[in-house]
Amino acid sequence: MDISSILTPSGVIPALRSGAKKAVLEELAEKAAEVTGRDASEIFSVLLDREKLGSTGVGGGVAIPHGKLNDLDRLYMVFARAGNPIEFDAVDEHPVDLFCMLIAPEEAGADHLKALARISRLLRNQGMCDKLRGAGSADAIYALLTQDEAEQAA
Repeated sequence: MDISSILTPSGVIPALRSGAKKAVLEELAEKAAEVTGRDASEIFSVLLDREKLGSTGVGGGVAIPHGKLNDLDRLYMVFARAGNPIEFDAVDEHPVDLFCMLIAPEEAGADHLKALARISRLLRNQGMCDKLRGAGSADAIYALLTQDEAEQAA
Protein backbone atom coordinates (compact mmCIF):
# COMPACT_ATOMS: atom_id res chain seq x y z
CA MET A 1 0.00 0.00 0.00
CA ASP A 2 1.66 3.20 -1.22
CA ILE A 3 0.89 6.42 0.66
CA SER A 4 0.99 8.30 -2.66
CA SER A 5 -1.99 6.24 -3.87
CA ILE A 6 -4.19 7.54 -1.03
CA LEU A 7 -2.70 10.96 -0.17
CA THR A 8 -2.21 13.98 -2.41
CA PRO A 9 -0.28 17.14 -1.52
CA SER A 10 -3.64 18.94 -1.21
CA GLY A 11 -4.60 16.45 1.51
CA VAL A 12 -1.95 17.78 3.92
CA ILE A 13 -2.76 20.36 6.61
CA PRO A 14 0.60 21.71 7.86
CA ALA A 15 -0.94 23.72 10.73
CA LEU A 16 -4.29 22.81 12.23
CA ARG A 17 -6.39 25.75 13.41
CA SER A 18 -8.25 23.62 15.93
CA GLY A 19 -7.26 23.12 19.55
CA ALA A 20 -9.76 20.51 20.77
CA LYS A 21 -10.50 16.92 19.75
CA LYS A 22 -13.95 17.48 18.24
CA ALA A 23 -12.77 20.57 16.35
CA VAL A 24 -9.78 18.64 14.98
CA LEU A 25 -12.13 15.94 13.66
CA GLU A 26 -14.27 18.65 12.04
CA GLU A 27 -11.22 20.24 10.40
CA LEU A 28 -10.02 16.85 9.14
CA ALA A 29 -13.52 16.16 7.78
CA GLU A 30 -13.53 19.51 5.95
CA LYS A 31 -10.22 18.69 4.24
CA ALA A 32 -11.43 15.16 3.47
CA ALA A 33 -14.56 16.64 1.88
CA GLU A 34 -12.33 18.72 -0.41
CA VAL A 35 -10.32 15.71 -1.59
CA THR A 36 -13.18 13.18 -1.78
CA GLY A 37 -16.03 15.36 -3.00
CA ARG A 38 -18.18 14.05 -0.14
CA ASP A 39 -20.06 16.04 2.47
CA ALA A 40 -17.93 17.18 5.44
CA SER A 41 -20.72 16.52 7.96
CA GLU A 42 -21.05 12.92 6.71
CA ILE A 43 -17.30 12.37 7.12
CA PHE A 44 -17.29 14.04 10.54
CA SER A 45 -20.12 11.78 11.67
CA VAL A 46 -18.20 8.66 10.63
CA LEU A 47 -15.05 9.86 12.43
CA LEU A 48 -16.99 10.78 15.57
CA ASP A 49 -18.79 7.41 15.60
CA ARG A 50 -15.41 5.64 15.40
CA GLU A 51 -13.99 7.73 18.26
CA LYS A 52 -16.95 6.72 20.44
CA LEU A 53 -15.73 3.10 20.14
CA GLY A 54 -12.34 4.11 21.53
CA SER A 55 -9.77 6.78 20.88
CA THR A 56 -7.72 6.53 17.72
CA GLY A 57 -4.88 8.26 19.59
CA VAL A 58 -2.29 5.50 19.32
CA GLY A 59 0.42 7.09 21.46
CA GLY A 60 3.64 8.94 20.82
CA GLY A 61 1.77 12.10 19.82
CA VAL A 62 0.02 10.29 16.95
CA ALA A 63 -3.66 9.70 16.15
CA ILE A 64 -5.10 7.75 13.23
CA PRO A 65 -8.79 8.68 13.00
CA HIS A 66 -10.53 6.52 10.42
CA GLY A 67 -13.86 5.33 9.13
CA LYS A 68 -15.78 3.95 6.18
CA LEU A 69 -18.29 5.56 3.82
CA ASN A 70 -20.76 4.06 1.38
CA ASP A 71 -20.15 4.67 -2.33
CA LEU A 72 -16.61 5.96 -1.94
CA ASP A 73 -14.48 5.20 -5.00
CA ARG A 74 -11.21 4.45 -3.15
CA LEU A 75 -9.22 5.00 0.04
CA TYR A 76 -8.33 8.58 0.95
CA MET A 77 -5.86 9.93 3.49
CA VAL A 78 -5.56 13.36 5.10
CA PHE A 79 -2.50 14.23 7.16
CA ALA A 80 -2.45 17.12 9.63
CA ARG A 81 -0.04 18.59 12.11
CA ALA A 82 -0.90 20.68 15.16
CA GLY A 83 1.44 23.42 16.32
CA ASN A 84 0.49 22.69 19.92
CA PRO A 85 -0.34 19.13 20.97
CA ILE A 86 -4.05 18.49 21.57
CA GLU A 87 -5.69 16.33 24.24
CA PHE A 88 -7.10 13.39 22.25
CA ASP A 89 -7.65 10.66 24.86
CA ALA A 90 -4.66 8.76 23.45
CA VAL A 91 -3.79 5.36 24.87
CA ASP A 92 -0.60 6.74 26.47
CA GLU A 93 -2.55 9.74 27.83
CA HIS A 94 -0.22 12.17 26.04
CA PRO A 95 -1.52 14.92 23.73
CA VAL A 96 -1.40 14.46 19.95
CA ASP A 97 0.16 16.66 17.29
CA LEU A 98 0.28 14.34 14.25
CA PHE A 99 -3.03 13.19 12.74
CA CYS A 100 -3.32 10.74 9.89
CA MET A 101 -6.97 10.31 8.88
CA LEU A 102 -8.10 7.49 6.62
CA ILE A 103 -11.50 7.24 4.93
CA ALA A 104 -12.27 3.99 3.12
CA PRO A 105 -15.11 2.59 1.04
CA GLU A 106 -17.53 0.47 3.05
CA GLU A 107 -16.40 -2.67 1.18
CA ALA A 108 -12.63 -2.02 1.53
CA GLY A 109 -11.80 -4.77 4.01
CA ALA A 110 -8.21 -5.83 3.32
CA ASP A 111 -7.17 -2.57 1.66
CA HIS A 112 -8.38 -0.56 4.65
CA LEU A 113 -6.41 -2.79 7.03
CA LYS A 114 -3.29 -2.66 4.84
CA ALA A 115 -3.46 1.13 4.77
CA LEU A 116 -3.90 1.32 8.55
CA ALA A 117 -0.93 -1.03 9.02
CA ARG A 118 1.26 0.99 6.62
CA ILE A 119 0.40 4.27 8.32
CA SER A 120 0.93 2.77 11.77
CA ARG A 121 4.37 1.42 10.81
CA LEU A 122 5.39 4.74 9.32
CA LEU A 123 4.31 6.76 12.36
CA ARG A 124 5.83 4.38 14.92
CA ASN A 125 9.21 5.53 13.61
CA GLN A 126 10.29 8.30 16.02
CA GLY A 127 12.76 9.71 13.49
CA MET A 128 9.99 10.07 10.92
CA CYS A 129 7.70 11.76 13.45
CA ASP A 130 10.47 14.19 14.38
CA LYS A 131 11.00 15.05 10.70
CA LEU A 132 7.25 15.54 10.18
CA ARG A 133 7.13 17.85 13.21
CA GLY A 134 10.00 19.90 11.79
CA ALA A 135 8.86 20.06 8.17
CA GLY A 136 8.27 23.60 6.93
CA SER A 137 5.37 23.14 4.51
CA ALA A 138 2.63 20.86 3.25
CA ASP A 139 4.86 19.88 0.32
CA ALA A 140 7.71 18.98 2.67
CA ILE A 141 5.36 16.84 4.79
CA TYR A 142 4.03 15.10 1.68
CA ALA A 143 7.59 14.44 0.47
CA LEU A 144 8.51 12.88 3.82
CA LEU A 145 5.42 10.66 3.89
CA THR A 146 6.10 9.39 0.37
CA GLN A 147 9.93 9.41 0.32
CA ASP A 148 10.31 5.61 0.54
CA GLU A 149 8.10 5.22 -2.52
CA ALA A 150 10.04 7.86 -4.44
CA GLU A 151 13.34 6.13 -3.56
CA GLN A 152 12.00 2.74 -4.65
CA ALA A 153 10.80 4.18 -7.96
CA ALA A 154 14.20 5.79 -8.69
